[in-house]
Amino acid sequence: MKITIRLIVSLVFVVALVAVIFSFYQVRIEHGRLVNDLERRTILLAESLQESAKPLVQSRSFAKLNRFVDRFGNRERLKGIMVWSVQGDVIASTPAIKQNTPKVLSQVLNSLSEKRSLQGFINIEGKEIYIHTIPFSDEEEENVIGALTLFQDASYIDIRLKDIWKQNFMRFLILTLVIVVITLLVVRWSITGPIAQIAEWMRDLRLGNGKSKKSDSFPRGDVLAPLVTEVKYLAKSLSMAQKKAEEEARAAVKTESLWTAERLKEHVQFELGGRKLFLVSNREPYMHIKEGRSIKYIIPAGGLVTALDPVMRVCNGVWVAHGGGDGDRDVVDAKDTLRVPPEQPCYTLKRIWLTKEEEDGYYYGFSNEGIWPLCHITHERPVFRLDDWSYYQKVNEKFAAALLDEIKDEESPLVLVQDYHFALLPILIKEKRPDVKLAIFWHIPWPNPETYGICPWVREILLGMLGADIIGFHIQLYCNNFLDTVDRFLESKIDWEQFSISRRGHMTFVKSFPISISSDLFAGGVPAAEKGSLKENLLKEIDVSARYMGVGVDRIDYTKGIPERFRAIERFFEKYPEFIGSFVFIEIGAPSRTHIKRYRDLLTQVEEMVDRINWRFRTKNWRPLVFLKGNHRHDQIQPFYKTADICMVTSLHDGMNLVAKEFVASRDDGDGVLILSQFTGASRELKDAIIVNPYDIESMADAIHAALTMDPAERSERMGRMIATVREQNIYRWAGSLITELTRVR
Repeated sequence: MKITIRLIVSLVFVVALVAVIFSFYQVRIEHGRLVNDLERRTILLAESLQESAKPLVQSRSFAKLNRFVDRFGNRERLKGIMVWSVQGDVIASTPAIKQNTPKVLSQVLNSLSEKRSLQGFINIEGKEIYIHTIPFSDEEEENVIGALTLFQDASYIDIRLKDIWKQNFMRFLILTLVIVVITLLVVRWSITGPIAQIAEWMRDLRLGNGKSKKSDSFPRGDVLAPLVTEVKYLAKSLSMAQKKAEEEARAAVKTESLWTAERLKEHVQFELGGRKLFLVSNREPYMHIKEGRSIKYIIPAGGLVTALDPVMRVCNGVWVAHGGGDGDRDVVDAKDTLRVPPEQPCYTLKRIWLTKEEEDGYYYGFSNEGIWPLCHITHERPVFRLDDWSYYQKVNEKFAAALLDEIKDEESPLVLVQDYHFALLPILIKEKRPDVKLAIFWHIPWPNPETYGICPWVREILLGMLGADIIGFHIQLYCNNFLDTVDRFLESKIDWEQFSISRRGHMTFVKSFPISISSDLFAGGVPAAEKGSLKENLLKEIDVSARYMGVGVDRIDYTKGIPERFRAIERFFEKYPEFIGSFVFIEIGAPSRTHIKRYRDLLTQVEEMVDRINWRFRTKNWRPLVFLKGNHRHDQIQPFYKTADICMVTSLHDGMNLVAKEFVASRDDGDGVLILSQFTGASRELKDAIIVNPYDIESMADAIHAALTMDPAERSERMGRMIATVREQNIYRWAGSLITELTRVR
């Protein structure tokens, strides 16, 4: 743009300079021509009038002379005539110019004394007047007897010269416009066009779009042929270097396959370069609750906290979340922040306060009665209310304001937005801080366009999410569904090779990042000699005697397939009665979203099913189902993981499900069997689990039997492969991949 402006200014200056010089020369020539013409006509007229005036002067017929002057004094451009005596006195004059006698007297006297014609210009009443004085002599031509002065109007000369300037100015404007347009077109076709084409071609290479049709043919060179040649070689070298670097990076990852907290810390420090990582989620990693006069903290149930807390421990970032504990306000500082974890502070927790109406509308209403059932396709009808949508927008704006305040002093901050509660947050942040590098990770499934189209505000949600630079899902299927949904409801350019969406100049990449856990948190196997006693102690605590033990760990949510699991256990005892009295299943369930009637009904249904099945099959010292209701810490759950013979994860639809990975990570002894729903993201990775359809009660009952009777060698082999997968594909690898992609966003 600056070059174009300079070029236009230069062209205008040069054309103006040429026009001025040409006009000045033309005016000068025209002025000389007009003056010469005026002089020639004046001389002819003066000589003609002199022949008539001379006899009258000689005969001193002054009355006739005055009539003669009056008759010829106002013709065409002749303004007047004056006749002079040899002494320089006015003999006859046109009345209108007689008062200007002093202005011409010197010229008349010089003409009489020098006996020759004289001429010049004077100003009379604001007009340019040409005066010409010619002396006349007696009959013998020896003595001067008088003089004749003609006054010619010369103002038309100035008018004509001004017209020339005006005409040349218009020619200058037209010529300038034509020259500028032609020059810009030539420059566009011959220089800037090829340069822009070369730049776009190189951008494709830089962004890795080398396989696109746009990059198949190199742009034309025209006058830039030498530059094109060098750029072509440079681009090829860059492309080769990028490919080599990618291959080396992949080789390095494969060579050092195990990501650890220390490796992630070093990697993050290198990638962030001293910058902080800002994370936004609805659920806080540590919740403070009141117990009498004391305040204690708990870790809320759910996979998000399990996955992200280890990441934030090594990033020393800021976690922005809703403060939902009744003791949360009592432990924060003036900025509503505190350092966590409480026992070993590693990062900052920023709490956002919501009113009861905001929480009901945004969280329980739109998020969990609308989006949650919509995305999980568990045949639970979603409910969408306008008031809930209004609160959802309001809370997203509140979180955006808090985050913008946290990053106000940061340059190009990195932000990770978590889950479906904040679909609008990316665009709200990007509108105020375009320099932010922002990713949103969607922890739940993304259904097909037909299903998502049920939401009345599907376009607003998509537009909000597309403010992000990266949108992450657990598996590729959800990425495909998201692109299909955008293609259905928004006008945008979708690149299915790069999995990117371009809209109004902003590029969003859609990628799969299978989330996982930190296997270190569940490490530490139980020696074989102690395993039996640990199981025995656990069973004693719940007052059950059994040989085999199964475990399930869930939030009480209709997507987890808990009733289906219990029906399968009931059917298992019906089909395989030999296990009555020797197999017990322990369900560790954390009540969730009890403000929503569907969740309260589910909790009641689960408790009733436990009572009914236990009543049907129980014996004196045994019952088939044990329901441990409440929030349990990891250290309380791990003994069950480590000693259970089977773990059942029977979600009807789940983005990933980290319980499955927690169970595998806990089994350092290589024992135990995982029964896993085919509708979880984890089933794509843990292929050595017994994969089941949770809607098929018969096959699940058979799966329980197969797990309990499986050969120990096969159990060990299956579990060993799953342990290796979970250790390699851990939360640190997930975080490293996501942060790497985010920091390298251009």
